[in-house]
Amino acid sequence: MIKKQHDYKITLKWTGNRGNGTKDYRSYERSHTISIDGKRTLEASSDQAFRGDNKKYNPEELLVSSLASCHMLWYLHLCSEASIVVTDYTDTAIGIMKEMPSGSGYFSDVILNPIVTVSEISMIETANTLHHKANKMCFIANSVNFPVTHKPSTIVSD
Repeated sequence: MIKKQHDYKITLKWTGNRGNGTKDYRSYERSHTISIDGKRTLEASSDQAFRGDNKKYNPEELLVSSLASCHMLWYLHLCSEASIVVTDYTDTAIGIMKEMPSGSGYFSDVILNPIVTVSEISMIETANTLHHKANKMCFIANSVNFPVTHKPSTIVSD
């Protein structure tokens, strides 16, 4: 049963026409913008391996970022409900994409590596277990067809 529906609207605009459109594979840039009403425009491209601009965000990085961000937001929510005081959270997430001989590809998994700082040593065990629940609650993790795992470290603030 669906409780409610949320719609998310973005505007994507290709900005890489060098004057000849997509005349051939090398004649155009992969640059584009992603716009959301009321927010800064994000400059994006494809990965450098696919003729993109490595100074701009690419879809693969944005997917991994979405997973890490969603997990963190749910995790912080769950910690606040459980009286776990988080004072710092950093994640170095890694997405593994496999390219096929045909040129297509897929993500085989994403590994989240959050380093969480809590205010008291007594909070560490519960803080670690809440990552599993956050993963189950994350809207983005529930929408992908590959595993999203986490390898958390929890430390106590000085």
